[in-house]
Amino acid sequence: MNFTEASLFWGFLLVYGVVMYVLSPKSKNANSFYKGADDQGNPVGQWSLTASIFISWIFAKSVTNAANLGAAYGVTGGLAYASYWLSIPVAGYIIYLIRTQTGARSLQDFLTSRFGRFAALAFAAAILIRLYNEVWSNTAVVGGYFGLPGQWQYYTAAMVFTVFTLAYSLKGGLRSSIFTDVIQAFVFVFFVGAVLFLIIPANDSSALLSNGEFRLDAGFDLLLVALLQMFSYPFHDPVLTDRGFVNKEKTMLKSFVVAGLLGFVAVFIFSLVGVHARLNGIDAMGNAPAAVGQSLGLAALFFMSVVMMTSAGSTLDSTFTSLAKSLAVDLPRLARRASDKLPSMRVGAVVMVIFAFAGNLPMFAGTDILKATTISGTMVMGLAPVFLFYGFTKWSPWSFHLSFWTGLGLGVLLAVGLIPASWAIGDGKYAMLLGVNAYGFLVCTAGFFVPLVLRRLKRRSLAAGEA
Repeated sequence: MNFTEASLFWGFLLVYGVVMYVLSPKSKNANSFYKGADDQGNPVGQWSLTASIFISWIFAKSVTNAANLGAAYGVTGGLAYASYWLSIPVAGYIIYLIRTQTGARSLQDFLTSRFGRFAALAFAAAILIRLYNEVWSNTAVVGGYFGLPGQWQYYTAAMVFTVFTLAYSLKGGLRSSIFTDVIQAFVFVFFVGAVLFLIIPANDSSALLSNGEFRLDAGFDLLLVALLQMFSYPFHDPVLTDRGFVNKEKTMLKSFVVAGLLGFVAVFIFSLVGVHARLNGIDAMGNAPAAVGQSLGLAALFFMSVVMMTSAGSTLDSTFTSLAKSLAVDLPRLARRASDKLPSMRVGAVVMVIFAFAGNLPMFAGTDILKATTISGTMVMGLAPVFLFYGFTKWSPWSFHLSFWTGLGLGVLLAVGLIPASWAIGDGKYAMLLGVNAYGFLVCTAGFFVPLVLRRLKRRSLAAGEA
């Protein structure tokens, strides 16, 4: 960076951090800090909740991935990644059913009541791993606009960004997170519009929206993966699911539906950045937004960095608040060492500070962020039968474990390359991923129903013996 570029980028980072801290409200009690209520105990409003869900799920790494897929496969790649946002309405509807049918106050409460405490603990461990990965994978994207991995600018920007986000998260917890999400949502939409204003005139609109093919070896396999994972992927992300319990059921459901549809549109639109790169022969180099920004000039690159900072900030503050709730509220309750009374805000604050720094360690190790979505989504495929078919059972711990651990095992085998080649569907880049998710869903579903079928057969046998 020259002096002008450095002044612009570092200046915005500093202004962003100060403004977010000054504007974010301060929580005065645990109900506000952990549940997002105001000082009078009123829950989050519908449109604030909608904006929060919309922007907190648009991760910095996600919009980068969407653009990269647009560069690789055209609009097919963009649609494939945007389809993950359709899982938000799915999650909202299932949480609505859980709340109205079981009265559960959280997913942990629901799992404990239907599948036992060990099931809830296994689920808690899965979401903690997810939350841990969200820290470094978002700060690393921001750092990439200030320097390359290995350079001091890269690490300094990522850590400064972390400290600023931590500061206002400590100030207000979930209340601050949702409040700043509204601001970040407006900033995100404005600068995405600015980016499109630069890209659309540089291309033929019909070419921009029609580039790509719906073939298994041209990105369509990933689209099918996303449609399969929409029934499991959202449930291992407390950034999303925690917001399913902060307002009345119908208000929550409306927010989830609107946010999911808006998210789908926004992510697909941003994927056109990658399509632009594809049409104009720009080498994405693993980061299409940055490559396109550099090709269009300083203004475009700055707009891209603002989009990344706002999306990363909204996810990172939500990650901190979800970690605080998971470790300070949910896990102690599962371990039967806490009452229903919420813990002190200080406990949640300590959790945030620890993970703000420990969560960035993988960034210094140079971990790849681009596989996070598909691999983590595969490992939790066993959650789909649990949440889709819970109505078939009142109490069945084995149904959870046979489904959840089978999915986790298949995900691990996929990650280490031990799945047989015969499982692949098609011959595209994501053929094996599609096969594991398709066959894995059937295997996990069978695992869920096996205990229920055996129990029914046993009852029939006993009834026949008594007769």
